[in-house]
Amino acid sequence: MKKFNTHPQLLQRVRLLFLAFVVVLAAGCSSIRFTYNHGDTLLYYWLNAYIDIDSDQSDWVKKDIDSLFQWHRSTQLRDYAGLMTKMQRQLGDGNVTQDELLADYRDIKARTELLAFKALPQLADLAMSIKPDQIAQMEKKFAKNNADFRKKFMSGSVQDQQDARFKKSMEQFELWFGSFSRDQEAALHKASDARPLDNEIWLQERTLRQKKIVALLRRVQQEKLNKEQTMSAIHNLLRDMFDRMDAPDRKAFFDAYVDNTAKFIVTAIRLTTPEQKAHAQKRMQGWISDFNALAQGK
Repeated sequence: MKKFNTHPQLLQRVRLLFLAFVVVLAAGCSSIRFTYNHGDTLLYYWLNAYIDIDSDQSDWVKKDIDSLFQWHRSTQLRDYAGLMTKMQRQLGDGNVTQDELLADYRDIKARTELLAFKALPQLADLAMSIKPDQIAQMEKKFAKNNADFRKKFMSGSVQDQQDARFKKSMEQFELWFGSFSRDQEAALHKASDARPLDNEIWLQERTLRQKKIVALLRRVQQEKLNKEQTMSAIHNLLRDMFDRMDAPDRKAFFDAYVDNTAKFIVTAIRLTTPEQKAHAQKRMQGWISDFNALAQGK
């Protein structure tokens, strides 16, 4: 769920090995119900862009995606509505704290982990079916994504990079609160710039993650791992990815980034007007209704 993602890597970084994508996509849109109800198709095409699914894979990949969606719809969406209700209440109290935001972040991360590990059997089937030319296609897609990242977030001066990050943040805030005044934007820009800026670290993490995914797929193919072995290998990879923020060589940077991002969000909430908060409350109520309706199969 893309709720407090004020950097393109902070929460999306746990969207590994494809299957958490739809949650991120759905929660970033104004109509969750419409997007989620078409999420199986969207996820299939997203996967296809990475590996060019062939005719031998197509039918069962679609069935696996459908099975995962059925589980997710029946077991997770009411919890999402409950989490959104809690966040709505925090906003309504008018004095949301940094600790509350960090607790919400941990809750979202835990739900993303649950989805990823639930998908282990499907991921294993996919990994075991992938062919060398599909791995090559994935590497090309990764390279293109990295080039796009460099262009968007690593071009120009440090201030240019700060501005690009701030623009991404404002897209999120405007989704929640509507438009902001110039004075509000100036205060938010200052709070945004207080966050650590090191896009080289984010790029290194992206490329490390990608190399590990490719290495795993090649190992599955070359060693002809069975399903149990493949699931174990993917489980270990996912665990490694989810735990990267606590890695000794990254922990100080990631801790500072998460802490300052929470401060940034608190600043945004506290400077919003009653009208902007009402806009957010209405938006959140719509999402709560969507999650509850989806859980009922609507």
